[in-house]
Amino acid sequence: MKLLDTLQAEHELIDRVLGSFRAYVDRLADGTADPDDGRRFAAFFDAFAGRFHHDREERVLFRALVDDAELPADRGPVYALGREHAEMEAWLREMTPLLERRTLPGDDLARLRAQVVRYSRALWRHIDAENSVLFPQAGERLNRCGVRELADRPPTGPEAAARDGAAALLARYPPVEDAVLARGDGCFLCRAHGDTCDGLEAEWWTELEWEEFRYRDASD
Repeated sequence: MKLLDTLQAEHELIDRVLGSFRAYVDRLADGTADPDDGRRFAAFFDAFAGRFHHDREERVLFRALVDDAELPADRGPVYALGREHAEMEAWLREMTPLLERRTLPGDDLARLRAQVVRYSRALWRHIDAENSVLFPQAGERLNRCGVRELADRPPTGPEAAARDGAAALLARYPPVEDAVLARGDGCFLCRAHGDTCDGLEAEWWTELEWEEFRYRDASD
């Protein structure tokens, strides 16, 4: 499904820019970063990751899963991932005034660093959950319902500018990894698991899927 492939490709860029974002904040502390790049990072995550990428996930993919595949909107993956979008959007709004300032006292710099770590860790794990669980399962379930393709749209001018500006940020601040964050595939590494979602099997599997699972398990 083309939209799912496109969204996953966008994840690759967002993932790398998150690593660049972390490098930028590290360099703010030693005075080697360009303070104007803070608003460029804010624009990327607001316009491209938020208003373009997350908007199409919610308005197209999530809506199709609810309307066409008849999956629940008030619990499970659709609800949990949409709630994470809103949570990360709020965190970005909280960070943006600090990112737009040219100078930051020590206390504000420490606060910004903590906010960027929280935001990046949440978005990295969100990307992993969508890539490993949501996208493959969504494609399978929509196909069963006869949905072979989903609508897409081109980016607006500001959204495209934010995307295109990422290349310069990546060049100035080579992405770093978070040595503490545990990343990986599957529901159990998702932030929402056990909180707003009980996992794919509990939330989405039909009785037929459970029967097939029990049959395969007994055969083994």
